[in-house]
Amino acid sequence: MSFRIAPSILSANFARLGEEVANVIASGADWVHFDVMDNHYVPNLTIGPLVCEAIRPCTTAPIDVHLMVKPVDRIVPDFAKAGANIITFHPEASEHVDRTLGLIRDSGCQAGLVFNPATPLNWMDHVMDKLDVVLLMSVNPGFGGQSFIPGTLDKLREARAKIDAYTARTGRRILLEIDGGVKVDNIAEIARAGADTFVAGSAVFGAGKDSDPQRYNSVIAALRAALAGV
Repeated sequence: MSFRIAPSILSANFARLGEEVANVIASGADWVHFDVMDNHYVPNLTIGPLVCEAIRPCTTAPIDVHLMVKPVDRIVPDFAKAGANIITFHPEASEHVDRTLGLIRDSGCQAGLVFNPATPLNWMDHVMDKLDVVLLMSVNPGFGGQSFIPGTLDKLREARAKIDAYTARTGRRILLEIDGGVKVDNIAEIARAGADTFVAGSAVFGAGKDSDPQRYNSVIAALRAALAGV
């Protein structure tokens, strides 16, 4: 299984955001993760399409936009035009989940559903044909720096079983992403439970070293080393 590391810029230095994005990708990260919060669906307010548009020229890496907003359909085309490659959303934030997934794909992006810790996975059962990514929250959304909720491991195994059964039946692949409390000391256990894509915010951007050529080489290498044993 190939693995993807997706640092969340929510924990980056916003005064040097373009440089932070370039450095973390040069350090070996695969995706750039955007945590978009609206002070409505979740209690904080973060970034919008203009920030996505501003950093798009700073990297060729995929931009992975996690929309914690409600309603969701209005903002999807804006992020697509701003350069997003992947857009995921919470089913509770959409009046019609199938329609929103179709809107994302029609806008030229890969589409995915996000499941909060207490959100059941059966939302995905009827829309597997439109899913490119399934993202499980291993913390409650709205704040960075939270601890991983251990019960998410069983939920990961359940999601992996659903995805593997679908892939065996259709030949089409769906990525399984995890977001919240991912660190060097737990990433291998999370991978063994079924995740193949890992969002890490404070664990990456909080571990920058001036002695590293691109500041984040050491922590990305440590995450890769932990995954190598899976």
